[in-house]
Amino acid sequence: MQDVLPEGGMIRKLWVSEIDKYRDHLLRLDSASRRNRFGGGVSDETIHNYVDSPIALDTVTYGFFIDGVMRGAAELRPLGVRFPRRGEAAFSVEKPWQSYGVGSALLRRTLLTARNRGFRLLHMSCLADNRRMQQLARKFDAELYFDFGSVVGEVESPRANPLSVMKEIVADGHGFATAMLDLQSRMLRAV
Repeated sequence: MQDVLPEGGMIRKLWVSEIDKYRDHLLRLDSASRRNRFGGGVSDETIHNYVDSPIALDTVTYGFFIDGVMRGAAELRPLGVRFPRRGEAAFSVEKPWQSYGVGSALLRRTLLTARNRGFRLLHMSCLADNRRMQQLARKFDAELYFDFGSVVGEVESPRANPLSVMKEIVADGHGFATAMLDLQSRMLRAV
């Protein structure tokens, strides 16, 4: 299924060298979106520390970009050694880009990546009053349950197959090519 994104928008994996784009995105989140992303209010310093902490090689971050600026993100990481084959996902979308299908597109791409990494269960946690995230999780048939003032959603992931791997490879190649063309276009406009 092809996602319909706002005009000029694209989703692609974030490169290690683009960590500043992720930091800038998180810093631009309004207070409600920050609270929803991190499960409580966080300062700019906390965001700097979070982003500057060593990035695990097994973490995959997707970005939603408009005109080369990251406006949304999805992080996928293993839930921990005690929970093999389980991944954890976290999402953030800047307020002007919410309700345009960005979260759905990010979750769809994250589920594909989770599937291809061998995660059988994708775990998402949000605050009990974060109805938007709960609605998104339900859209993907997540099983929701309450846990100490938060809601946990879990989505089962089918096993990877050659087609799912090929879908991710094609999406990555498209993302790379589009990012290079966007960069070239912005550099030419600057001249």
